[in-house]
Amino acid sequence: MDRKFSYAVCGVYCGQCPYGNGRVRFAAGELKRLVDTVRFDWVENVVKSFNFNEFRKGLEWFSQSQCQLCLNGGGAPCENKKCAAGKNLESCLLCDDYLSCEHTAYQREWYPFVVDNYRRVKEVGFQKYLEEEEEKAQAGVDFMGHLERRCCKVVKLD
Repeated sequence: MDRKFSYAVCGVYCGQCPYGNGRVRFAAGELKRLVDTVRFDWVENVVKSFNFNEFRKGLEWFSQSQCQLCLNGGGAPCENKKCAAGKNLESCLLCDDYLSCEHTAYQREWYPFVVDNYRRVKEVGFQKYLEEEEEKAQAGVDFMGHLERRCCKVVKLD
């Protein structure tokens, strides 16, 4: 490839992931700045179950953290990288077993749009697919909507 793209071997495009593209780091840093500026440490006295110091440590960690991407040796621990390397593939999306492989079952369950990614690669090729995903990422497309519908819950404070 003539250009480096932010993609995960498993079929997720990292440029559209809030942890991979830096949105989590930015948002945590901004919240940390606001919490420190407004001095919210008093909340601990009002909401007894709230530990401000632990909350602040979490913000500190997230504000300094960003996924290192699996192509750079980071990312979540998984068997996908080893499997793809063993088959001499740049991506699991290039494997004919993608739709039934045990290593991509997690991605297919949690990020079902990867099935469309797989089909798109079959249709236009891997390079063109990466170009399209990068264009979407540059336009602000991410997969937060999918994750929000699946994972967000209401937290009630006492």
